Amino acid sequence: MPGGPFGWLTAQDRLRRAAGLRRELRPRAAESALLDLAGNDYLGLTRHPEVVRAGAGACLTWGAGATGSRLVTGSTALHAELEAEIAAFTGFEAALVFASGYAANLAAVTALTGPGTLLVSDAANHASLIDGCRLSKAGTEVVAHADPQAVRKALSGARAPGQDGAAGAAAPGGPALVASDAVFSVDGDAAPLAELAAACRAYGAALLLDDAHGLGVMGEGGRGSAHRAGLAGAPDVVCTATLSKSFGAQGGVVLGPAAVIEHLVNAARTFIFDTGLAPAAAGAALAALRLLRREPERAGRARQVARDFHRLLTARGLEATAPDACVVSVRAPSPDSALAWAARCRDEGLAVGCFRPPSVPDGVSRLRLTARCDLTGPQVQHAVEVIARTAPR
Repeated sequence: MPGGPFGWLTAQDRLRRAAGLRRELRPRAAESALLDLAGNDYLGLTRHPEVVRAGAGACLTWGAGATGSRLVTGSTALHAELEAEIAAFTGFEAALVFASGYAANLAAVTALTGPGTLLVSDAANHASLIDGCRLSKAGTEVVAHADPQAVRKALSGARAPGQDGAAGAAAPGGPALVASDAVFSVDGDAAPLAELAAACRAYGAALLLDDAHGLGVMGEGGRGSAHRAGLAGAPDVVCTATLSKSFGAQGGVVLGPAAVIEHLVNAARTFIFDTGLAPAAAGAALAALRLLRREPERAGRARQVARDFHRLLTARGLEATAPDACVVSVRAPSPDSALAWAARCRDEGLAVGCFRPPSVPDGVSRLRLTARCDLTGPQVQHAVEVIARTAPR
């Protein structure tokens, strides 16, 4: 084969370049003059002295790594403390911490479904939920974005066996699980949780919510989307989240009934076979949670900054999404124009996210802006001015 067994990669790279979809790693410095609207540090806690000290202290106390899987040597008293406090904060019966939010979603989807299960997935779900569906061997139906009626139709049995790339048909009358982001990561819109829960209960299905972009900013004091919708602690609701966004650390968590958490300990492969979350991340996340409990106003402030971005951007004639949480996206004409727009912003001291296919399910390229509670009014005004001035003409 010309070029050896990986010679085909050259052709793939050419195709990506031609489509404007080539991605590159860009290591950042420890200190930067850029105004950051690209990261997910919604509550401004990643560099908060209290959070940083807690992470460093946990590392000094417990070591640099967890040393093994949670079921061997990777569980510490710190992990148990974090699980108990985050469950109490969000209103769920129990919690289980994972090494990443991705691992938490894979665990929840694959361990709670299987052959004979109907798995209903929102078309705009995060890649981790999509991959969980693919690995689950469940009969999967992908439904229209944020459409409870489409969920009802899927649950009522109006589907062909194996439809939408399902790994296997669901058994009539068998178990069913509806999986949805609670806040969608691309446009920042919130799922209609009350309507989804009603649809699930009408057909005896369970509801799995990924609240990666809601925990810490949605609901009373940032208790999350499920708490805001009155679903926290319900026996038919499971919630996943990440510790790397609002909590400024690393890791993931599954929240739900104690029986579900016990099942995951015994059946979730990304829990059983993965090294536990590093103590430094667990300690930092726990400190961030405690700080949020003392300063609940951070959640509302972050959402207000997002609304300010939307108001000011639309006033400048840009097509920006109305945020339900902290994400605002601004549409670009093409992948190339989005990439060039982000580069012009960077040249003017502003870091913005640039989302292009296949990261966006609708194929529309965007600048993705993330609000932080610690952004000042002048910083918001400056960011909007840069984005508007550098927009494609």
